[in-house]
Amino acid sequence: MLRRKIRTVKASKSDGPASTDEVLTAKQKLLVDTLVAKGCSMQEAGLLAGYKGNSARITAYKTLRIPKVASYYQLELRRSLNLSSHLALRQLRSLCSGAKSEYVQLEASKDLLDRAGHKAPEQHQHLLAGDFKIEIDLS
Repeated sequence: MLRRKIRTVKASKSDGPASTDEVLTAKQKLLVDTLVAKGCSMQEAGLLAGYKGNSARITAYKTLRIPKVASYYQLELRRSLNLSSHLALRQLRSLCSGAKSEYVQLEASKDLLDRAGHKAPEQHQHLLAGDFKIEIDLS
């Protein structure tokens, strides 16, 4: 059986230049790509990646625990979320102006402002527990 190795790009923790020293097998790459693209179950992704029978789910879970596979999985999830974030922004904008409920409009507006860096200041409430006594001497 011929096993093909595929070079992947590994993101550094500092988001600096990426390195290509991590090597995934074709099955590992296909498993991750299937999970990210289709959002299917682990069983289905394992079968589509070429893992056999009833053990496909277990093998897929074990494969995702390998550090280089987990790193590639996180990188691909981040890329996928970045690519689809404009859809969430469009939905939030439409809720701000087009929702029937004023409460939904308010919450969507607050979320947009929060994500833009304009978060309202935190309100602090100070509670005292227990008994306390105040004496005022006016003499």
